[in-house]
Amino acid sequence: MEQKTEKKVLTLKTLTKSSVWDVQENDIFRLCEGAEKDVEVKENLRHYVDIIRSAFMIEEVNSESKLEKQKFEKQGYKVGQVKLDENKKVMWAIKKRPISRVTDLTYENIRHIPAAKLVEVLDRNFGGGWDSLSQSIKDIIESGFDISTTTLPNDRLHKKGGLYEKKLADGYDVLEVSKGTWVEAIFAKVKPEAEKPRMKFSSSSEDEENEDEDVEIEDNYNKPDEDDVVIEEPGDDDINEENYSTMMDLGSNDPDEEAEGLADYEEE
Repeated sequence: MEQKTEKKVLTLKTLTKSSVWDVQENDIFRLCEGAEKDVEVKENLRHYVDIIRSAFMIEEVNSESKLEKQKFEKQGYKVGQVKLDENKKVMWAIKKRPISRVTDLTYENIRHIPAAKLVEVLDRNFGGGWDSLSQSIKDIIESGFDISTTTLPNDRLHKKGGLYEKKLADGYDVLEVSKGTWVEAIFAKVKPEAEKPRMKFSSSSEDEENEDEDVEIEDNYNKPDEDDVVIEEPGDDDINEENYSTMMDLGSNDPDEEAEGLADYEEE
């Protein structure tokens, strides 16, 4: 209970590379102002600035130039003063880093966007569907979202009572990727926080600050021969709702291995 209370009070010292995505530009100025007299912050200033920079673009502005200030404001920056040491105040122009491409997604920010935003980002980058993404990007996305896919002919995807309708009713957002007369539907839903694997061995403030980096990532790189599997799409006459499961298992069995038995041994 005590830890939950501490997390509600956000200060520059409790800011992490994950929680920084929850704050806005004006909050950064407020947090910096609140830490002006904190000796620990001054001694570790570079550390806290690096955390801010992980989610915000920061430019130093000539405080005497109104034109320079207006230039940044027209670009969507917020401009304000921060005190970096006892005798020096500087003017910062800061702006939240955009998440507009799949390459902008990170383990730190993936849990701070809704499913609708994820679908928007995927839509802006897609060409070949879910499988066109690199494995590293898939791992990041699946650390924060439940993802499932299905591919059906265009006229059967929206069949009443089918998978598409059930997923929407269950709270999933969906992106449709056209593949000629077929459509791949990618369903996305935010994972509950409890499903994010995490180990924590201490309740110290230092461990709390780094706990978002302790994510256990499933190893998807050592599965045998996944890239060598060729899947043929069935003809329209063979298609039914049960033929298309979500996230198809692409693993294959080696017939030579199945036929292999124990060797006979003879004593000399």
